[in-house]
Amino acid sequence: MNESAQHSLRGTALLNDPAFNRGTAFTREERRAYGLEGLLPPQIETLDRQAERALRHLDAKPTDLERYIYLSALVDRNETLFYKVLMSDPARFVPIVYAPTLGEACKAFSHIYRRPRGMYLSLEMKGRIAEVLRNWPVADVRFICVTTGGRILGLGDIGANGMGIPIGKLQLYTACAAVPPQTTLPIQLDIGTTNAALRADPLYLGLRREPPPQAELDAFVAEFVAAVQEVFPACCIHFEDWKGTDAIRYLEQYRERVLCYNDDIQGTASVTLAGLITALRIKDEKLSDQTFLFLGAGSSALGTSDLLVKAMQAEGLSQAEARARITMMDVHGLVEPSRADLSDEQRRYAHTAEPTRDLPATIRRVRPSVLIGVSTAGGAFTREIVSLMAEINVRPVIFPLSIPHSECTAEQAYAWSDGRALYAAGVQFPQVTRGEAVFRPGQANNFYIFPGLGLATYATRPRLITDALIIEAAHALADQVDVTAQARGMLYPPQSQILEVQITSACRLAEYIFESGMAQVDRPADIRSWIEGMTYSPAYDLAD
Repeated sequence: MNESAQHSLRGTALLNDPAFNRGTAFTREERRAYGLEGLLPPQIETLDRQAERALRHLDAKPTDLERYIYLSALVDRNETLFYKVLMSDPARFVPIVYAPTLGEACKAFSHIYRRPRGMYLSLEMKGRIAEVLRNWPVADVRFICVTTGGRILGLGDIGANGMGIPIGKLQLYTACAAVPPQTTLPIQLDIGTTNAALRADPLYLGLRREPPPQAELDAFVAEFVAAVQEVFPACCIHFEDWKGTDAIRYLEQYRERVLCYNDDIQGTASVTLAGLITALRIKDEKLSDQTFLFLGAGSSALGTSDLLVKAMQAEGLSQAEARARITMMDVHGLVEPSRADLSDEQRRYAHTAEPTRDLPATIRRVRPSVLIGVSTAGGAFTREIVSLMAEINVRPVIFPLSIPHSECTAEQAYAWSDGRALYAAGVQFPQVTRGEAVFRPGQANNFYIFPGLGLATYATRPRLITDALIIEAAHALADQVDVTAQARGMLYPPQSQILEVQITSACRLAEYIFESGMAQVDRPADIRSWIEGMTYSPAYDLAD
């Protein structure tokens, strides 16, 4: 047991500390030494036996939301057991602690709240953010996942209810890449919410006010970023689920100044690029020969497009040539120059064309080889649209990435394309059988990217996270889909192997960071053994 815990925690205080509590696994000697005698049942159990009981409890729960609530309670009382359960079957539990169940949990967050995790920094703390951050009990925080709750999983602005997102994201750093959990800190920046229904909810836990004007918000975020540099100087800031315009603005403002990234923009872009790399290997085609159509023109579409442009430039296209291969539509129609509502970032992809809201007509005109949905509009890819893509392309690439509701299901995509679609969604669909053919749809989910990127960052402490590193993360992932898997139409590695996949990606990213001169630590002789030596394993420390 940690030495400081031995001297400072005893009795019920020890049982109530999830980082050090091991419940029925405390030995007789430990029970006597730490004042636990009489506070626990007499049976002494192994971690495996405790996990067996937890899994039985989970099996008995009627819904995934109930399983989420159970797991939230478990991590609050025994962190080691929680990660033992999660890491025993990531394919089963990632969709519970993350999307899609996490979206349902966030909607109900204030109603299912049990006890605090992470930190809540509100506008009322302006001028004192560094002081408040010092209330966190861990000094060496390496990752902060921070949200305002302004745009959560297609749910819109849910304010402080968005805290479930940074909690869940950081749990995946550990569950999927074995980043030590004590180095992570979820933070909710509570700036109020535009959601009047939440403000009127008597159980809502956040500030009951509208968000501030942009200038005030910018000053608050600037204070937060500066405070992190002061209190946790080795920390990487992971921006998550901010309102689209804020997400783009703050990434551009801070990406060259501090160690940070935006997962909605860069993580989505990287995992999408990885799936495209694999799909194009199956088709034996180059990225720079593709034509892309996005349904959705927000921060995810723009970040993905910008990364695709850089990847196509690496294949020899000019920036203008690469941008010309990308067309966008959103709720207001085609992104084209006559629109007065476009941001500067959107105007980069505003190509001369007649205004239209007609997606099928745009497909006929543009003739895309790749159709990507980031619209949050479930069911937007209809039979007509998928059939058009299959008419234009022998192997249409269809990526409905919206969470929790995809633009089309895997079964629909395969049925409407006569089984020819190369498909990945933001959520995981079950395998689809058509006649004798079995299709294994991919999940273009960011958990294939950010945990491994996090582990590499934890190990090498780079000065910045660059787009080149994000592109390398995509290649590191795609290179782990072998030809046998490709022959089955798989665009991503199996989720059951996520820990091995992420450690392999982290090793490759670490090598890239060292070769690029970005690391702030010395390069080891054997990168993999060095990184594996830093990883977390859910196990109880041996008693002294």
